[in-house]
Amino acid sequence: MKLSFVTLLLVCLVLTSSFFEASMASPVLCGAKCGRRCSKAGMKDRCLRFCGICCSKCKCVPSGTYGNKHECPCYRDMRNSKGKPKCP
Repeated sequence: MKLSFVTLLLVCLVLTSSFFEASMASPVLCGAKCGRRCSKAGMKDRCLRFCGICCSKCKCVPSGTYGNKHECPCYRDMRNSKGKPKCP
């Protein structure tokens, strides 16, 4: 009984850490994370520029090419001077 609980706890810890790593980005990894985020963007250079700004300030980039901004509240809440979302 005790061994199965410890095993379950260990599996949960591994799964949680892998999710955390996917959403967090150090400034060194911003280029790769933003490259994936902007891979389907119509204006890729603009997307990469703003994603890089947001990543360096927030230290994270949401997964996928669109949406999932709940993974990074700072990224989600950044606004431009007109009050629109800054981060792609």
